[in-house]
Amino acid sequence: MARPPASVAVAPAPAPPATKVPAPAVAPRPSAPPLDLAALEARLRETRAIGVFTKLSLKNQVDDLLNKFRAYYKRQAKTTLAELRRPYDMLLLKVLSLLQDSDPPLARDIVASREAIWGILSDPQKFNEARLMAGETP
Repeated sequence: MARPPASVAVAPAPAPPATKVPAPAVAPRPSAPPLDLAALEARLRETRAIGVFTKLSLKNQVDDLLNKFRAYYKRQAKTTLAELRRPYDMLLLKVLSLLQDSDPPLARDIVASREAIWGILSDPQKFNEARLMAGETP
C-alpha cells in the first residue's frame, strides 16, 4: 500500500529587511536669553502693579537678603547656602503675588529668571562679578 506523502513543514518566507526610518530631528531648545538684572530691576521700579511704599519695603528685603549672602561668603554667618534658599524663594513668591494680576508679563519673566538669579546668588564668582559683593544692589 502506498503511503500518503508526509506533510512537509514549509518555513515562512523571510521578511524583507526592516528599513530604519530616521527619527525626526529634535530641534534644540532655544537657550534662554542672558539674564539682565539691571533691566529686571528697572521693570520692577517702573511697574504700576506695586505701590511706592511696597517697593521700598521690597528693596529693604532684597538688601537684607543680599547682606545675608555677603556674610555667608565672608564666612561671617553660620548660615548655609541651603538655608538662604528659603528666604530667596519667599521673597520671589511675595513679588510674584504682587505682580501676577496687574503685570503678568513681568511676573512671567521673573519666574523664567528664578533659577538664573539663584545661580548668581549661590555662586561666589558670579555673585562677585555681578558686583553684589561690594554692596551694590542690582
